[in-house]
Amino acid sequence: MSGDSDCTRTSPSAGSPSDNEFLPDRPKYVCSLSPDLVTKAREELQEKPEWRLRDVQALRDMVCKDYPSLGTCLDDAFLLRFLRARKFDYDRALQLLVNYHTCRRSWPEVFNNLKPSAIKPVLESGFVTVLPHLDPEGRHVVCIRPDRWTPSNYPITENIRAIYLTLEKLIQSEETQVNGIVILADYKGVSLSKASHFGPFVAKKVIGILQDGFPIRIKAVNIINEPRIFKGIFAIIKPFLKEKIANRFFLHGCDLNSLHQNIPPVILPEEYGGTAGKLDTSAWNELLLASEEDFLHEFSQLVLPCDSSPHDVLVSGDADEKQCDDSLRGMKPQLYYCY
Repeated sequence: MSGDSDCTRTSPSAGSPSDNEFLPDRPKYVCSLSPDLVTKAREELQEKPEWRLRDVQALRDMVCKDYPSLGTCLDDAFLLRFLRARKFDYDRALQLLVNYHTCRRSWPEVFNNLKPSAIKPVLESGFVTVLPHLDPEGRHVVCIRPDRWTPSNYPITENIRAIYLTLEKLIQSEETQVNGIVILADYKGVSLSKASHFGPFVAKKVIGILQDGFPIRIKAVNIINEPRIFKGIFAIIKPFLKEKIANRFFLHGCDLNSLHQNIPPVILPEEYGGTAGKLDTSAWNELLLASEEDFLHEFSQLVLPCDSSPHDVLVSGDADEKQCDDSLRGMKPQLYYCY
C-alpha cells in the first residue's frame, strides 16, 4: 500500500463514507502488555493507556500532513513503536519514523531483498543470535560474535542485514518496545584485517540507524574479550555516539565477574561463565526463518515513493563516503598502533 492511499483513508475530508466503504480497515490494536508493564510504560515512557490511540492518531495526522509521500505503514501497532521509542514526544517520534525510512533508502546494499532466507549463511555461522532467557529487567540479550564471520565468504553488510532483521523481529513485541534490549558482543579473535572492514563509513551508517533510525531502546552494550585492537575500533565508533549511548558501553575484557554484574550468570551460556547450558543458535535461527512471510508482508507496506524529495534524505551517500574515507585514512595508523 502506498503512503498516499494510507493518508487519504485517514483524512477526515477524504471522500464520503460510500467512497471508502470497500477499503480494508486497519488492524484493531489490542494491548498485550501486562499490568506491570502498563505501569512501567506510563512511568518511563509517558504512555497513558487512555490517550494511547489519540496519540497514535496525532502521529498519523502529522505524517499525512508533513510527509504524505513517505510510503509508510500507518497501523496503530506500527506507529506505537516510534512513539514509545521517543517517550510519546510527537515531533521526535515523527523524526524517528522519517529517519527509519531514509536510512533504508540510503543503503540499498543492506535493505534490498531484506528477508531472513537471504541472510541464512550469517545465521548459520552464529554471528548473531538472541539468548533464550530474558534478563531481570525483562530484556532480550542480543549476542554478536564477530569471530564467527569469514570476510571471504560474504561482505560485512550481510552481518548488518542479519542484525537489522533480528532487531525487527524483537521490536514486534510490545514487551521489548517498553523494556528495550541488551547487547552482548564477544570480540574474541577479532584481527586487524577483520576490524578494517568496519571503517568510519560503515560505523556512521550503523550508529545512525541504531541511534536515530530504528525504534528500539538499547539499554546496555556489554563488550567481552575485546583485544587491544578494540581501542581503535571504539575510536572509530565513539565520535558518532551520543553521550547517553556512549555511557551504556561496558568493556569487560576477559573479566567474567565484571560481565556478571551486568548480565546474571543464570541467563548466560557456559561460554560466558553462565549456567544456562551451551550457546545454541538454532532456536533463534528457526524462529527468524519462520517469520519470512511476516517480514514480506510488513516490508511490503514500506513503499519507496517515486517522488521522494532531497530534504527527506538523512544521509547523503557520496559526501559521507568521501568524508569517512578521509577519516579512515587517519584512523588506520591508530588501528595498527593498538594492534
